[in-house]
Formats: sequence, structure tokens, C-alpha cells
Amino acid sequence: MIHEKIISRRSIRKYAQKPVPKETLVRCIEAARLSPSGANRQPLKYVVVNEEDLLTKVFQATRWAGYLPEWGPSADEAPQAYVAILLDTNISKSPGHDAGIAAMSISMVAFDEGLGSCMLGSIDRPKLRELLKVPDHLEILFLVAIGYAAEQPTTDEVKEESIRYWLDEDSCLHVPKRSAEEILRWNTYE
Repeated sequence: MIHEKIISRRSIRKYAQKPVPKETLVRCIEAARLSPSGANRQPLKYVVVNEEDLLTKVFQATRWAGYLPEWGPSADEAPQAYVAILLDTNISKSPGHDAGIAAMSISMVAFDEGLGSCMLGSIDRPKLRELLKVPDHLEILFLVAIGYAAEQPTTDEVKEESIRYWLDEDSCLHVPKRSAEEILRWNTYE
């Protein structure tokens, strides 16, 4: 069952304006907290944003679709929660793979709870530091946006070597994915 969930989860960029239950956000952080950590250093910290006024301000510090700069959520389609993933540089100077593992754990728990998510690296870190009152010894790695999906992106095969996502005439987002034949080799790369 986990395989089906992983392959059906898509990044969601447009959200219904319905609050995310606090208990769900706690479960997301619990999953991240208990996820694998290199050398068990556990250098990550989290700030959960779910207050309406702060959600609006954080939304203004995000960018959503690099291949489609004119497309993305409007203020009426903004996420109803964010998780800021932070690196405590007093514990480690590098997040290693921990941040990606934590973000995926958060996203999969959200998905399992009927929510969508999007991992955001294109963010205004200085602005977020100010808004979230993040101390200097914590580095803002990225945000995970969370909410009830108001879109249903789909995947397509990569054509003509292009991995650029695109919108069809119904404004459905299509995300090209490389084929298994292109990325998988057995035993050696030859």
C-alpha cells in the first residue's frame, strides 16, 4: 500500500480554504521527528504556521512554479499551513539528507490524512526569518506547504527530453517524469 501512496502523491500548489486540523500537523511533525537522521544527530527543528494572519505573510514570501512563473496559487488558493524546516547549526553545519527525509515524511503523513503538500525551496529566507522570529543559529532550509487540494496534477512521460511541467486547456498541471527504463540499471550502469 505504501508504494501506491508514494506514486500517487503529487505536489499541490492550489488549496481549498479549509483549516488543517492541528492534530494532523502534530502527526506530521512526529513523523519528521522520528525519521532517520545521519549519525542520529537530529539537527532539524520545525516551525508550524497555521494562524491566518501569519499564513498570509508567509504566502507572500513564497514562489511556486519556476517553469510557469505566471501560474501559481492566488491568495484565495493559498495553503492553510506551512512547516518550516530549520537546521540547528549548533548541532550540525550540514543537514545531509535529513531535511529531504523529514519533508517526505511530513508530506506522506499529510497525504495519508487526505491533504496535499508542496516542498518549497524558492522562498524569501530573510523575510521568513523575520516573520517566524528564527534565531541566527537556525538556518531556514525550506517550507512544506500543506492543505486540502484544490487541483489534481497528473504525470506524463518525458517527451523530447523536456522535464518542464505544463498546463493543458483545462488548467490541469502535467508533470513529466522520466521512465524507469531511462533511470534504472541492474548491477552496473552499462
